[in-house]
Amino acid sequence: MIEYLRNWFWTYIWKPLPDMPFGDWMESFIRWARDAWATGFDAVDSGLEFLYVHLADGLLWLPSGVMVLLFAAVAWAAKGWKLGVGIGLGMFVVAWTPYWEQTMQTLSMVLVSAAIAILLAIPLGIAAAESKAFSAVARPVLDFMQTLPAFVYLIPVVMLFSVGVVPGIIATIIFAMPPGVRLTELGLRQVDREVVEAGQAFGASPARILARIKLPLALPTIMAGLNQVIMLALSMVVIAGLVGGGGLGSVISGSLGRLDIAAGFNAGLAVVLLAILLDRVTQGLSDRTPVARAAKLAR
Repeated sequence: MIEYLRNWFWTYIWKPLPDMPFGDWMESFIRWARDAWATGFDAVDSGLEFLYVHLADGLLWLPSGVMVLLFAAVAWAAKGWKLGVGIGLGMFVVAWTPYWEQTMQTLSMVLVSAAIAILLAIPLGIAAAESKAFSAVARPVLDFMQTLPAFVYLIPVVMLFSVGVVPGIIATIIFAMPPGVRLTELGLRQVDREVVEAGQAFGASPARILARIKLPLALPTIMAGLNQVIMLALSMVVIAGLVGGGGLGSVISGSLGRLDIAAGFNAGLAVVLLAILLDRVTQGLSDRTPVARAAKLAR
């Protein structure tokens, strides 16, 4: 009986329904947008490429040995001499491989993508924390951005911007931004309501309460979100390399096509050491916030 009902439902109810052309609608919209907003897309392309190229040139302007010392100094300032020594040794290993230039290009792409994602994520997270309606709308959008495969982002982006580093940067921004929004909202919602009410009792405006009370208290959680943004941006390196993004992603994708184990291992090692640098430095900066220091002293 159950099998009969299943076959009947499939034959007379479900199967006659037409296929929904969601993909066709999206393709038509992308083709229309490419023609209608060509000037805007060209401006975005030029701006992102300008930032990427000049940052990469700046990172490559100094010799690799000097840059290794600078990275070690930044890590030392962020978390102490042990991290400084470890990062210095790690970046020395990267400089020893043939891919120092590609590593700096990858770092440039990650920094540009993460900076833009953070600049978008923090205001959106604040808006979501302050407005339940905005949060309810933003939540499914963020879920969609996080669960849609990264390769799917590249198809419309490549149609709009052609191949190169810019599609990789835009796809990275889309992929990396949701954790920044979510953790900014979470940090602001976790602020003790009594502290906020005390500020209101003293006559502070909502903007002043946000700037002087909520954001400082939520800063450790926001910094954790920024760390996640940077790590996700770095995870897109190889995918960006598939569309001409350059850097270590191109080396890894090329070595995969040639089955070149040596090149793939060297580039992969550089990605790992670069990830450790970015992760530990951002964590060290998060631990230096006043709220984190106070919590550490309280323990």
